[in-house]
Amino acid sequence: MKARVHVMLKSGVLDPQGEAVRHALGSMGFDGVEAVRQGKVIELDLAETDAAKAKATVTEMCEKLLANTVIESYSVELA
Repeated sequence: MKARVHVMLKSGVLDPQGEAVRHALGSMGFDGVEAVRQGKVIELDLAETDAAKAKATVTEMCEKLLANTVIESYSVELA
């Protein structure tokens, strides 16, 4: 089973990397980009075949390592 985790900074947290991308896009002529939020995607290949167990395991991974839950939110997709 495959899992995909999307990790993003929470809405109240400043995103200097996203702001740098927005500025660079503007200087390259891509006008109209008002904001950029940058995150990360983590793909996992899991041996688990039970979807509920897999989601619980990946959620635990996120809580312990993959996301800094103080400043980041995450979502888990299974395929």
